[in-house]
Amino acid sequence: MILRNEYPSLFSNDTEVQDLVKNLTPFLCFCIVINNVQPVLSGVAIGAGWQALVAYVNIACYYLFGIPVGLVLGYKLDWGVKGIWLGMIAGTILQTCVLLVLIYKTNWNEEASLAEDRIRTWGGHEKATVKDTKNTKEET
Repeated sequence: MILRNEYPSLFSNDTEVQDLVKNLTPFLCFCIVINNVQPVLSGVAIGAGWQALVAYVNIACYYLFGIPVGLVLGYKLDWGVKGIWLGMIAGTILQTCVLLVLIYKTNWNEEASLAEDRIRTWGGHEKATVKDTKNTKEET
């Protein structure tokens, strides 16, 4: 962001291209930030076994929301590349918000119990008993 006025000249001598890059650099910076949060949330949801839900959220946010918003901003409102990029950023933000709400509202203790039940059902080890600290100290 600090060097947004210098680095475009490394890639093009065309001043129009350089100006466009300078104007789009804040969007790039914001995309980098949001695209570091969204995959983490997506990974947590997939790790929790919600692969299908994440796929539906992804399709809805990008294809049913982000792309149409980008097309309207880019072509109907004549914002060009900036409008298309804003639409895709909006899709990413929406997906991040939806996943954040899903993860926040999840009862993780219940999810852990369900996972433990599945492990036992499919041949996992017997449930380990937790000894209190007195017994542990007496044994040592």
